[in-house]
Amino acid sequence: MIRGKNVSQALAILRYSNKRAALGIEKCVKSAIANANEAAEKANISVDPDDLWLKAAYVHRRPTKNRRPMRPAPQGRAYKERRHFCHVTVLVSSDKQDAQTKADGKAGEVKPAVSKRARRGGAAAAPRAKRAAKPEGQATAEKSAAEDKPQKKASKAASKLGSALRRKKKTEE
Repeated sequence: MIRGKNVSQALAILRYSNKRAALGIEKCVKSAIANANEAAEKANISVDPDDLWLKAAYVHRRPTKNRRPMRPAPQGRAYKERRHFCHVTVLVSSDKQDAQTKADGKAGEVKPAVSKRARRGGAAAAPRAKRAAKPEGQATAEKSAAEDKPQKKASKAASKLGSALRRKKKTEE
């Protein structure tokens, strides 16, 4: 949602997002900006916070080992409560080009993702193999039918946010 964006755009997206984790991610982005400024000051480099870009932002689960408090249960028993925690990683860079190429996906050719069925092979991958082995005449008929279908529209919230960002960009220029 915010990868490859300018820091100010990312903060605006997070501030007005209705996702539950947006507040925590916003705090992490602000912390990353402060850390980048501090590291730049120590190295005697001037960095403008508005020129920073989000190079990467991701969340992954942290292990729950040795973090199991006991909760009381009926008849003198106890339940182990497994609380799940996570690590949030935000990488901030002052290189605009790196962020844009990552967002556009034009840095290198990307292979299409292989489905779980195809990875397992065997009978699970068989339906895909049958579709791929059709004669050329049938394949072109399916392509023309697929081209006639209308494309999926973006959600209203996404289109409003995009139009607001475009208007802001025009006013800045």
